[in-house]
Amino acid sequence: MTKEAPMDTGAHGAVTDGGFVLSFPAVRLRTLIALVVASVVLLGVTLWGVIVPADVHLEVLLVAVPALTAVVDNTRTTVSMTALACLGVVAVDVDDGLPRSPILAIDVLGLLVVCVLVLVFRRVRDVDHRTLCAVRCVSETAQKALLPPLPCRMAGLEIATAYRSAAAHAHIGGDVYAAERVGDTVRMLIGDVRGNGLAAVDDAAAVIGAFREAAHRDVRLEHVALSLDAGVRRRVDQVSLTDTNASERFITALVLEIPDDLHVVRVISCGHPDSMRSHGEEVDLLEVPQPAPPLGLGGDRTAYQVDTFRFEPDDTLLLHTDGLLETRDGAGVFYPALDRFALLAEDEPHHLIERLMSDLTVHAGGEVQDDVAMVAVRRRPPTAVEGAGEDGHGTCPVNERVRRERAGVASETDRYGTG
Repeated sequence: MTKEAPMDTGAHGAVTDGGFVLSFPAVRLRTLIALVVASVVLLGVTLWGVIVPADVHLEVLLVAVPALTAVVDNTRTTVSMTALACLGVVAVDVDDGLPRSPILAIDVLGLLVVCVLVLVFRRVRDVDHRTLCAVRCVSETAQKALLPPLPCRMAGLEIATAYRSAAAHAHIGGDVYAAERVGDTVRMLIGDVRGNGLAAVDDAAAVIGAFREAAHRDVRLEHVALSLDAGVRRRVDQVSLTDTNASERFITALVLEIPDDLHVVRVISCGHPDSMRSHGEEVDLLEVPQPAPPLGLGGDRTAYQVDTFRFEPDDTLLLHTDGLLETRDGAGVFYPALDRFALLAEDEPHHLIERLMSDLTVHAGGEVQDDVAMVAVRRRPPTAVEGAGEDGHGTCPVNERVRRERAGVASETDRYGTG
């Protein structure tokens, strides 16, 4: 497939691998709008109350002023706006000839009651927010331990990842990826557990643990796949004691090996979608002619065959799960993943991943229904590898942005306290 001109997929949107992020400027804008509306109501009702006849009592509308400050986090703002509203009530009632009437006291009392209610409800909201921030921090730490981010550079490779879970507010689900540096090779895994969301997390964690151990223990890639299958089957046997549907559990996976000294990638497919490769001006699928059965279904030793493909400097691999291929738009049209990859393959891996995920979200109408995992791997030219050093660990722009977002959660917890 020949590449066309790159397209604009709105990479600067607010969509991330963890979902939509409410930015700090948006929060400030919301506060500013609330204050402007409250001020307009205060001035408008006060001026109009002075103009209209005395038998029209508009001052009761000033209770909206303290109510509108509920979105503001500052208690002083609510108290100040309530005080100004009280002055407005006094001005209108005096103009109406009611300085000694009980109506004035009732109007002021109404404003004070609304002010107190706003402050009480804000306190309750802050307590809930503090608890939510603490829970989110614990959740982020646990999820990162189960599915840690891959390094941006590993030997002669540039790596970028993206993940979207089908479960709301979750960063992990039934899709997995991992990479291990073993001698003069990099071994990688991408897999898809049957099911999605949080219900598949335990199986996902089990296969990641099995891969990390097998990648370093087993010499041959076929043995790594066999070890993964054995580990998944042990997991199924254990779960079957409490889950009658455990026999239906399986994991599709690609197990890869990228040597430093050969411009190839070795692949074993266990019923997983083929990866995509960008080579020069061409984009194609690394089609495995005879994939093995998914992990957990007991493939024999001969089923795990290694297929070797060229992987030259500046080539890019896109590993992905079926969520990328099976996402549909409102008309039921599948996402054209290979075509989109062809348009974006010349981008840096982290830009490629970010723009693909953003474009996928737009195609799905803003809500992707399945777990989606993507890993972009680019082999760097030898000169770039020498300049960065062998391990060349650095900070990915996308991973750094996600880290800042997660740090924002921690700062919110510090702000509200942990009690």
